[in-house]
Amino acid sequence: MSDGDYDYLIKFLALGDSGVGKTSFLYQYTDAKFNSKFITTVGIDFREKRLVYKSSGPDGTAGRGQRIHIQLWDTAGQERFRSLTTAFFRDAMGFLLLFDLTNEQSFLNVRNWMSQLQTHAYCENPDVVLCGNKSDLEDQRAVKTENARELAEKYGVPYFETSAANGENVSNAVEVLLDLIMKRMERCVDKSWIPDGMVRTNGHSTSNLAEPHDAEQSKCGC
Repeated sequence: MSDGDYDYLIKFLALGDSGVGKTSFLYQYTDAKFNSKFITTVGIDFREKRLVYKSSGPDGTAGRGQRIHIQLWDTAGQERFRSLTTAFFRDAMGFLLLFDLTNEQSFLNVRNWMSQLQTHAYCENPDVVLCGNKSDLEDQRAVKTENARELAEKYGVPYFETSAANGENVSNAVEVLLDLIMKRMERCVDKSWIPDGMVRTNGHSTSNLAEPHDAEQSKCGC
């Protein structure tokens, strides 16, 4: 696909404490490479990937392929950048929330990140995929799988154990998040929940499809 040759532009945001592997996770997804020498993200960065999404109907048959341009925004995890990163929450349609399987505190802080999402995202119930990263470091594991799954069930979100080092479940996690977003768009007649300019169909912004947001439109009604 050439620049501009896509049906939808969708922005995802990677969140989580500093050092959980957000940058490496996104780099593994877009480039299928691992760089152990990444430095801490300062502020905001992003990566991009093009793909073809095929929705499945009730009978399991695949629908028409839709050309997707994904922007994956990489946020700084440190507290001093928090006001900057939360400013980007409303501009994202889906969220990859990462914690480090070898760092229990990063897991405990998932609750804080979820609370911030419920406050600052486009609605109170945004689409989130929870990822326990660094699954390749099994001998250093500090978070039990059952505890992570229990937390994910509490919030009603999918959970994957991922490895930015070897690629385990990285693509699966992003693809599940994309599927959640696309299905939400399909079933919602009212497009006002979509952040302004987030989805572009045939090169046109959704700003002409939806009324401007107001405080009463933040309920994720569908």
